[in-house]
Amino acid sequence: MSGLIGKKIGMTSVFSVEGKNIPCTVIEAGPCVVTQVRTEEVDGYAAVQLGFEDKKEKHATKAEQGHAKKANTAPKKKVVEFSAEGMDFQLGDVVTLDVFSTDGWVDVSGISKGKGFQGVVKRHGFAGVGQATHGQHNRLRAPGSIGAASYPARVFKGMRMAGRDGGKTVKVESLKVLKVIPESNLLIVKGSVPGAKGSYLIIEQ
Repeated sequence: MSGLIGKKIGMTSVFSVEGKNIPCTVIEAGPCVVTQVRTEEVDGYAAVQLGFEDKKEKHATKAEQGHAKKANTAPKKKVVEFSAEGMDFQLGDVVTLDVFSTDGWVDVSGISKGKGFQGVVKRHGFAGVGQATHGQHNRLRAPGSIGAASYPARVFKGMRMAGRDGGKTVKVESLKVLKVIPESNLLIVKGSVPGAKGSYLIIEQ
């Protein structure tokens, strides 16, 4: 599996050959530097560690500086490991958009937008208690019953209730690659991807 680290630029739309308006997301994908190569003999598994976007040395720890120096590069803001399958790279190599092809398919992972503390209607899609009848004058968005009485005398784990929503790792699979612009390190995929503008993304093929 080949992959890259990227950053969400934003959404736009393009027209297909048939004249259809297709919503799409623009991603700045790479270039990434190989900061470490893990092998079966040394680490017990095979993987390639990629680093994306330079970090100022004054903001990096001594360990980060030394780790990056082995690859003859600057410390990176985002470091991710990818499976070594289909990726034959050496320490210090630069990985670009060439690993992707137009009309291909990619999986994109990112941290979804945080929405703060939300009720059950927004968080889980509940319908609420119902219309304002039978004495229900202010409970339209309430969760309703959450358990029985003296038995089991507790709330079961996993009960869908109000709480923090968003801010979780979300993976969107099988997004169609509409265009690859290697000179600008831009990847245009059909549809939306998780995260806010400027957030980091992991793109796998």
